[in-house]
Amino acid sequence: MNRREFVCLSAGAITMSFLGVRDPECYASGATSAPGLHEMSVAEFHSAQKFTTTDEGRIAYIDKGNGPAALFLHGFPLNSFQWRGVIPQLSKIGRCIAPDFLALGYTEVADGQSVAPQAQLKMLLHLLDKLSISSIDIVANDSGGAIAQLFVAHHSDRVRSLLLTNCDTEPNSPPAAVLPVIELARAGKFADEWLVPWLSDKVLARSEKGLGGQCYANSAHPTDAAIETYLRPLVSSPKRKALTNAYAIALAPNPLAGIESALRKSHVATRIVWGTADKLFSQASPDYLARTVGNSLGIHRVSGAKLFFPEEMPNVIVDEARWLWSL
Repeated sequence: MNRREFVCLSAGAITMSFLGVRDPECYASGATSAPGLHEMSVAEFHSAQKFTTTDEGRIAYIDKGNGPAALFLHGFPLNSFQWRGVIPQLSKIGRCIAPDFLALGYTEVADGQSVAPQAQLKMLLHLLDKLSISSIDIVANDSGGAIAQLFVAHHSDRVRSLLLTNCDTEPNSPPAAVLPVIELARAGKFADEWLVPWLSDKVLARSEKGLGGQCYANSAHPTDAAIETYLRPLVSSPKRKALTNAYAIALAPNPLAGIESALRKSHVATRIVWGTADKLFSQASPDYLARTVGNSLGIHRVSGAKLFFPEEMPNVIVDEARWLWSL
């Protein structure tokens, strides 16, 4: 079935989504998925992983489904496992490509290769060329959202639509809450002083002082399996720790400086889906994006959701993407 002809939402559900109204049955009490929603297990995720070599390194990615291609860009310090609840659903109506960024996940970075946002963009372009994909829909979160905006600013001819969740914007990149991470990384200590302890003590990782309390609304997240899948590769060797620190360092100075004019001229249909309990990114950012992006389709505010809600509430992304892609 052609995805552009696929409209799975009722008219009422579409209206609720566009107005930012949540279904209380889905999201009350921290529900993480719609009934019957399948999420890839760790074993299924690793079994589905593919690798291809570009100038930037050996790129790990998920490639599932057929039809018009969508590119899923994860946050930091996560990897494509973040989309494990989204891809099984959206791959029924299109081809879902979810790479691991340079320095994150299971991608192997070439010696001397930059891992800054501009280099990440080049990697994505090379990956898409390798896969013979000329145009895409983009779904992005966190620092992946910054790279998505760079993609639209510099290669809008290759983007059909953009679904942005909590992420950097030009006036708020990097956000103040990330500055201590950048400083630790510059001292060569971020991977050792934050990620290693979280791997050793997963209760700590889920606490208010850890990744969980900072970025997840559900106190059961991230799961032990997710912590292992996300963080273990990043501290697996001195080289990987250095690359992890390098990713954080490259978040400053502002990689989005100067792109506002390009976003204003953009004709890419853009939907903004924003968690209202995010402690890292400003709650003024979705309004900035909505009034700045040339073809904004409005904001859906997800009450009580934090930064990594696409992992906790994959059904929100699935419904929004289906609506956006059906236009």
